[in-house]
Amino acid sequence: MYQSTAHSKIKLAIFDLDGTLLNTIEDLGRACNFALASCGCPERDLGEYNRLVGRGIYNLFRGALPEGRKSEEMVLKMKSFFIPYYNMHKTDFTRPYPGIEDMLHSLEKCGIALAVASNKYQEGTEALVKRFFGERRFLKILGQRDGMPIKPDPDIVHEIENAYRNTCGDISPHEVLYAGDSDVDMETGLNAGVVTAGVLWGFRPEEELKSRHPHILADSPAALLEKIREWNPEMLLKQLY
Repeated sequence: MYQSTAHSKIKLAIFDLDGTLLNTIEDLGRACNFALASCGCPERDLGEYNRLVGRGIYNLFRGALPEGRKSEEMVLKMKSFFIPYYNMHKTDFTRPYPGIEDMLHSLEKCGIALAVASNKYQEGTEALVKRFFGERRFLKILGQRDGMPIKPDPDIVHEIENAYRNTCGDISPHEVLYAGDSDVDMETGLNAGVVTAGVLWGFRPEEELKSRHPHILADSPAALLEKIREWNPEMLLKQLY
């Protein structure tokens, strides 16, 4: 467990997108069901998508396709239907979780750099962050990109750390927080050697997050902000709202 000392303040907070900053599950599920139906496959119950999302769209399609039809040809066919539909409908039901905007505002006002690291495809990640958090200044907004490993590979975190060094100055892993709602997110943060925060308001159960032994568990954005304060005791939260 990292200790909250004057020598290990959080300088950079990196967030997962789906299930962490935004509740995207209904739009994702409806788009995947459209793609399934377009490929002649049975649709899934929307409740199933809480377990299927979070590992990139190709793994989403592999999980959603019925047994016997999980070929790479079908995965690519699913993508050809999913992307255009999702691009048109990605904000039909998607909204930030309550308290997210206040949390981001407070972190930014305290001088903590913000970034997004998602397994959602890059175009969709950028569009949703711009749509819902356009007033915030994010150091980097990174999603799934062709030729780049997806989470839980830590490269996406290291890429953001390097961007911080190039624009803000030196930073150590103990000064970086990665927050997400799934086992993949917890493994990403642990693989990167940073402070890892599991958020309990997202798509996955508490037991899944606890099994990866994150440094922080928070049941609301306000609670996460309070936990970050333990690393940054000079944050006077009551003055920030």
